[in-house]
Amino acid sequence: MNIAIVQGELTSPPRERTLSSGDTLISYEIRSVDAESKLTVPVSWVSPSRPPAVDIGDEVVAIGVVRRRFFRAGGATQSRTEIAASFVARPGSKRVSQAVERAIEWLSKAA
Repeated sequence: MNIAIVQGELTSPPRERTLSSGDTLISYEIRSVDAESKLTVPVSWVSPSRPPAVDIGDEVVAIGVVRRRFFRAGGATQSRTEIAASFVARPGSKRVSQAVERAIEWLSKAA
């Protein structure tokens, strides 16, 4: 089972680019802080229907799956582990609650 939920602060502005397929990709870097550490998590969201208007320092919640993506750069194959988001929004919104409920429902069906 593969599901990831991360909440934290954006450490850089969202980066948007158009893929060769014509889809839009938005990349986020989210810093999550717990009692023991700070962790920066890369998040990518392909063709979002309603991306949030957020900027560096804003708090967000991202829900998706963990994936390892391979790509060519500088003549070599490289990889990156990231969250492939199905949802990104500000915490506390009704949309976040609904998305978390859907994730819990999906988890309970998979168990």
